[in-house]
Amino acid sequence: MVARKVFAIVLAGGEGKRLMPLTEDRAKPAVPFGGQYRLIDFALSNLLNSGLRQIVVLTQYKSHSLDRHVSQTWRLSGLLNSYVASVPAQQRLGKRWFSGSADAILQSLNLIHDERPDLIVVVGADHVYRMDFAQMVDAHVESGAAATVAAIRQPISLADQFGVIEVDADQPDRISRFLEKPTHPVGLPDAPGSVLASMGNYVFDADALIDAVKRDGDRADSGHDMGGDIIPAFVEEGRAGVYDLQRNDVPGATDRDRYYWRDVGTIDSYFEAHQDLISVLPVFNLYNREWPIFSQQLNSPPAKFTRDARGALGTVIDSIVSLGSVISGAHLERSVIGPWAMVGSGAHVADSILFDRARIEGGATVRRAILDKEVVVEEGAQVGIDRQQDLARGFIVTESGITVVGKGSRIRARA
Repeated sequence: MVARKVFAIVLAGGEGKRLMPLTEDRAKPAVPFGGQYRLIDFALSNLLNSGLRQIVVLTQYKSHSLDRHVSQTWRLSGLLNSYVASVPAQQRLGKRWFSGSADAILQSLNLIHDERPDLIVVVGADHVYRMDFAQMVDAHVESGAAATVAAIRQPISLADQFGVIEVDADQPDRISRFLEKPTHPVGLPDAPGSVLASMGNYVFDADALIDAVKRDGDRADSGHDMGGDIIPAFVEEGRAGVYDLQRNDVPGATDRDRYYWRDVGTIDSYFEAHQDLISVLPVFNLYNREWPIFSQQLNSPPAKFTRDARGALGTVIDSIVSLGSVISGAHLERSVIGPWAMVGSGAHVADSILFDRARIEGGATVRRAILDKEVVVEEGAQVGIDRQQDLARGFIVTESGITVVGKGSRIRARA
């Protein structure tokens, strides 16, 4: 990394309405993922692995579990001024909450003034990916841009799902236009069938970011959003560059997961991202020891797989099972099981995600479902089998047929 002081800001105030009911009692970055992780762990792991040691997490919406996770999990020694600090909305500019991601930074400028960095890395807290930000920082400095946007190549047919970056053929590292979910996008000069989609990660010259959020704060017509307002302003001034993720070389990456990035903003994308974890050659590899994903290490016993009381064997196929869980004479397939979950005799769980302390009792069936923490599926009950029954129980069922059961629910067998 270049010899400049770099400060990192993680934007973690998101409400995550499209992930309801998983976000009913927690902020989106605090939603569990992959069994033992929280979504924010991916952003923080990337920053820490990149050598960044001064990191603040800006929180707002139902932040208790997120603040607790950061304080319990991400404790640095404090030596050499190293820290990961959770900073809630402080109403420093009046009796109001953050009105957008840019306003969150505006209301937190005291954090920047305290550290006086040369460069600021700003990242979202709810994407699943690996990235070496040190390489992006170096590219930013070399480019001479005031702001640099990280981007990933996506098929042009998916352009209407992203903020899309257009570049000129003679200046492929400079942004010519920044379009929000365009319906008629222009393909890349070197790949007409692809577009560059913003990853929601940025590097700024510190003075330029401070000036930009102050000017934005004075605009009554602004949405005060980093992607919707701040970056377009830099583009209009000709001071915005792009960093293609294909330039990023993360140690230990495989050809299969090298450029993986998922925005898990909907139930369907959240479910699909879990399916990416469990194949023999996973699309996203949690087992990369050279670039680990850190999280809270629970004081828990190993997962246990047993016969049931009658001696019947169970089976576990293509699944992740977290610490403290017990699978007893049950069938488990293509599923992710959180800490201290229990699946009992004769139960059948397939294509599902169980959060911590979920309990599936004997003979129950769970299929294409997401069960929040402490959900109990009673003996012989079914989830994800009968769509109309699940809707009648008050559960959310997506168009693709994924049933989502809220925290602490108890599901009884049909009478």
